[in-house]
Amino acid sequence: MPKIMSVGICPPEHIITQETVVSFAKELFGGAFKDMKRLLQVFENGQIKKRHFAKDLSWFECDHSFEEKNNTYIECAVEYGCEAIRNCLHNSCYLHEPVSSEDIDAFFFISSTGMATPTIDAKIMNILPFSPHTKRIPIWGLGCAGGAAGLSRAFEYCKAFPKAKVLVLAVELCSLTFQRNDTSKSNLIGTSLFADGIACVLIAGDEADAISKLSALPHYVDSQSTLMKNAEDVMGWDIRNEGLFVIFSKDIPTIIKSWLRPTIAGFLQKHNMTMQHIQHFIAHPGGKKVLEAYHEALGMEEDMTAEALQVLQEYGNMSSVTVLYVLDQCMKKHIKKGDMGVAAALGPGFSSEFVLLRWE
Repeated sequence: MPKIMSVGICPPEHIITQETVVSFAKELFGGAFKDMKRLLQVFENGQIKKRHFAKDLSWFECDHSFEEKNNTYIECAVEYGCEAIRNCLHNSCYLHEPVSSEDIDAFFFISSTGMATPTIDAKIMNILPFSPHTKRIPIWGLGCAGGAAGLSRAFEYCKAFPKAKVLVLAVELCSLTFQRNDTSKSNLIGTSLFADGIACVLIAGDEADAISKLSALPHYVDSQSTLMKNAEDVMGWDIRNEGLFVIFSKDIPTIIKSWLRPTIAGFLQKHNMTMQHIQHFIAHPGGKKVLEAYHEALGMEEDMTAEALQVLQEYGNMSSVTVLYVLDQCMKKHIKKGDMGVAAALGPGFSSEFVLLRWE
């Protein structure tokens, strides 16, 4: 079955501590909420220590048009995307020798925080030496579920074309969607959580010639996409003249607790498995409450999401990218052959994406 060969990440250069963001939010939103002191506890309770932004915090002190934000997104997405691809294809932790971008058969581009036509993958292919015949598959709008969905679609491609080497590049510049004049609680919560991140994953089919340094690699077993009916208002974007306004329901942890268990149980049952058979849970850490909801819904010990919590603390919620950072952390551990894992992420729709993996 297809397998993950390498991961490359590219955290943007501007590092912002959570204490700095609290001061910024207090100054900006202080007059908008009567219970501001209580609401600011969400920054501390989220356990995020720092985040990476494409722009320095001073950039957010002024208003920017939708056009300016999106042009900045395009510029930064191309720059950071190129770097993440280089980091992935030349990652000596995973690969015996670099893989050339000319050898990539398909390029999946994942994002939800900016728009471009031609898409960012085309712009990157005009900078890096990709073959002009590389298939481009841009996927937009899956939000936090996009990283896991991108892995699924790339695995499926490699099942159909077993000699293929495929890239999944996820770019999310959540900070560039920030709305200074939006005094909703969703925006305040989003300000406490969301960050910028870029990650690239190399996936190879059974007959591909890439050689790994690892004794065991995560191989694809199965995947499942699930859409909850009539739940479009749980999370997503409200698109207005000024740009993208975050929709973020306070009910997300409750939904996870009630909906996730039967959804993932049905997925595993197809393989005569339960969560007791899973050694590695590669979860998108939407926030501390989301991780707690995973534990309660699935009956897991906290150490099952140790990598997810570490990524959340060090990088925040980078939407689709976050689960790929967790995957990188997980792959760097010594994992035994035969171990099973699930990559899981939740996104707008309301929806879930699961990928079942076996280390071989």
